[in-house]
Amino acid sequence: MQTPTNHAAFLSTRRGKLTLALVCLAGFLDFVDTTIVNVALPSIRHGLGFSVQNLQWVISGYLLTYGGLLLLGGRAADLLGRRRLLVTGTSLFALSSLTAGLADTDAVMIAARLAQGLGAAMMTPAALSILTTSFTDGSDRVKALGVWSATVPLASALGVTLGGVLSQGPGWRAVFLVNVPIAVLVVVGAMRLLDNDRNHAVGREFDLPGAALGTGGLLLLVYALVNAPHAGWGAPRTIAELAAAAVLLIAFIVVEQRQRNPLVPFSIFRIEGLAAADTTQVIAQAGFLSMFFFITLYMQNVLGYSPIAAGTAYLPVTVGVGIAAGISTGLVARIGTRPIIVAGAVIGAGGVYWLSRIPVHGSYLTDLLPGLVVMALGLGAVMVGVQNAANAGVPADKAGLAAALITTSATVGAALGLAILTAIATSRTNHLIAAHASTAHALTGGFHAALVACSAFLLGAAVIAARATNTRGEQATGDALAEARVPIPEAA
Repeated sequence: MQTPTNHAAFLSTRRGKLTLALVCLAGFLDFVDTTIVNVALPSIRHGLGFSVQNLQWVISGYLLTYGGLLLLGGRAADLLGRRRLLVTGTSLFALSSLTAGLADTDAVMIAARLAQGLGAAMMTPAALSILTTSFTDGSDRVKALGVWSATVPLASALGVTLGGVLSQGPGWRAVFLVNVPIAVLVVVGAMRLLDNDRNHAVGREFDLPGAALGTGGLLLLVYALVNAPHAGWGAPRTIAELAAAAVLLIAFIVVEQRQRNPLVPFSIFRIEGLAAADTTQVIAQAGFLSMFFFITLYMQNVLGYSPIAAGTAYLPVTVGVGIAAGISTGLVARIGTRPIIVAGAVIGAGGVYWLSRIPVHGSYLTDLLPGLVVMALGLGAVMVGVQNAANAGVPADKAGLAAALITTSATVGAALGLAILTAIATSRTNHLIAAHASTAHALTGGFHAALVACSAFLLGAAVIAARATNTRGEQATGDALAEARVPIPEAA
């Protein structure tokens, strides 16, 4: 995509504002679909006759293809064109959303959710890399990434609210059908606002072995993680799946080091702050996103909240995230990403620990709202910090890869966190039931244990971030450009 010559002024132009709105809208669609379906699951189960075992794949099917194919989607955006990937992915997302909304069997629904994840895996890295290559000036870049960073948690929180309102109002089908007009708007906007940045010279050089091994390894890893709480961590099936994923990913690393044009040039990790930001994202999102899952279950299964009530309970979270993201964006250029991430993770850990004290007969105003607001302030700061750290100094031809890496880190972190923390919650709940505790007390005890572990994850993220390089949202420097394009000798 061609960027304006006056980069510093791009965000102040009409086209700059529309470009930022467009890419954030595309990201919003992808992120909101990780949570909007949650509160509609009982209605979907009743409407399509799902078994309890298969119902999980309405959620897990999306996460599987989304998390497993993000890396491929990000690199394809760099090599085949960001606008092309955004338009193709959004079109697929719209068609699969329509299919899900009109589904009359459970098999059709699961297939549509798998296709939605594939579309999102193309959309997200394309949209984020369009942002980082359009807003290249330091000030513009930090502000644009601040808006994008706020979009992620806002979409997750609003997804729960919208899911409750739509499923109890027009019905569960509206949860999927509402995506279609928004996706059409993104496609039309992309065709009108963005230049065609297709690279005509890369088709014959595309790294098919790396794509097969990397995608296969990530797909199997995410599948094993989302299925582990149901199959059991010690089950031979789970162990075999994790072992096979490890073998594929190790083979991927070996193959990539021998490829002339690898899917993932590992020289990208020489860019200061990028590897630490991705690692921090894995651990932080394991804590933050799992917290939403357990608090939602607590509100509905213990306090008896309706889907709409549970959804609207998160509205203060969106305000807190927005405030924290705005403040953090203004601080990036002054103090750098490291203190913002560390402070955000510690504040988030405090908020989640506060939430872990939830009682059986809890009150929203005294037992939930204070912890949610504190957590939201930490979440907004962490998101701004890691997005800036993960994209600072990345050259334009690696922007899609960097975007895919940070988004994949969040998805793998969410799957890993839910797998581990669900096991902790279930173990504690079963222990309390065996001790003849009431269902409400047993569930609350399980949520308490899981939320304490969530806060520990966030403290771990703070420790990792404290040892990371401090960045201030810089453009790619000459050294970074050279390191990211380390030449590989011709094969003999």
